[in-house]
Amino acid sequence: MEVLIDRCAGLDVHKQTVVAAVRTPGAGRQVRTTEVRTFSTFEHDLREMRGWLIECGVTSVAMEATGVFWKPVWHVLDDGEPFELLLVNPGHIKAVPGRKTDVNDATWIGQLLECGLLRGSFVPPAEIRELREVTRYRRQLTEERTREVQRLDKVLQDANVKLSSVVSQTMGVSGRLILDALCDGERDPERLAEMAKRRLRAKMPDLRRAVPGRFNDHHAMMTRELLGHIDFLDAAIARLDSRVDDMIVPFRPSPGPVVDDPGRGDQDRTDHHR
Repeated sequence: MEVLIDRCAGLDVHKQTVVAAVRTPGAGRQVRTTEVRTFSTFEHDLREMRGWLIECGVTSVAMEATGVFWKPVWHVLDDGEPFELLLVNPGHIKAVPGRKTDVNDATWIGQLLECGLLRGSFVPPAEIRELREVTRYRRQLTEERTREVQRLDKVLQDANVKLSSVVSQTMGVSGRLILDALCDGERDPERLAEMAKRRLRAKMPDLRRAVPGRFNDHHAMMTRELLGHIDFLDAAIARLDSRVDDMIVPFRPSPGPVVDDPGRGDQDRTDHHR
């Protein structure tokens, strides 16, 4: 096939090593040569690999999106150097013909790249990648908080505390006051129901029937642990929310210029003459 990129490199990326296969023109017109080197994924060694690629005159580099292992390699190669970087979906690269080795994989990627047969995936700028990482982690914490609230309800159901049958949010203000009181040893249904706030006070008769059930020391221990973890998650989510607010500031549209109404001045002059 026709070679479109004279000097390119295919990388076979692993957790601890990167096999780089550099493809360059050979002695004849149709001859291509391959030089393969293996580097560690430590930062110093990756920068050494970058320097070698520059020495070889490489202009285009391709690698597979292997888990998160491609990221350190990408960061080093994307550090202001004249490379066209392609991150390729592994499913878009056919299996290497013959015996499968790291060297063969890297060489095969280089051969596909030099013929223009690889299509790179979109890799957003570093700022967007960092924002994505924060928002994904926030989502994971939010999902974990939901699971903890569900676990809490299972403990309460075991104690025959029917709080979730009366209040819409067990972790609301009223629900939290009642749970804290149960953990502190309060067992009087009247006193527990009196902790209801606002519109929930209309359901005080149902609250008296919903608590305290058979809530004992074991349930108190489990409830404290779950509430503590939920509080921890709430604090972490709040910190991430604050971080996201700071990170999206550069992407907020700037306010447009204030445009004067051309007819406003005439109206003001008319009012003045009146």
